[in-house]
Amino acid sequence: MESDKPIITQLIKLLTEGNAHATFEQAVADLPEEYRGKRPDGLPYSVWELVEHIRIAQYDILDFSINPNYKEMVWPDDYWPENQALIDDAAWHSSIKQIQEDKKKFIAVISDPNADLYTPFKHGTGQNLLREALLIADHNSYHVGQIVLIRRLLGQWGE
Repeated sequence: MESDKPIITQLIKLLTEGNAHATFEQAVADLPEEYRGKRPDGLPYSVWELVEHIRIAQYDILDFSINPNYKEMVWPDDYWPENQALIDDAAWHSSIKQIQEDKKKFIAVISDPNADLYTPFKHGTGQNLLREALLIADHNSYHVGQIVLIRRLLGQWGE
């Protein structure tokens, strides 16, 4: 709808720009391979595990938003990688690419002129497209912050 353009513009910025924090792309950029699967002392996850968690959760939100036959995943088992250690460089880049592609797909969904941001999905419990856009932005930014923290603890973030 034409009247939704300002909110859609802001949602896209929320999903793609850092605003007051690092973007996903900044958080994962140039992390040496030997640190990707390393868990700092006292933390239950590595950067790799967080990247995979973001990928899985974002895909689930996208699927829920577009699929009337959506099948609910099991929390927490289905939302975290099976292996805590990074498998290889190809898996790292594949996961990052999938996060970026799924984000683009979601942006295409909310940008569709026929998109309805406010009507609850028939297959949900009151969720709507606006809520799911905010959920992706909130969830991803939360975990991007954790990635930055882990990189700091590993001595792999800026100065």
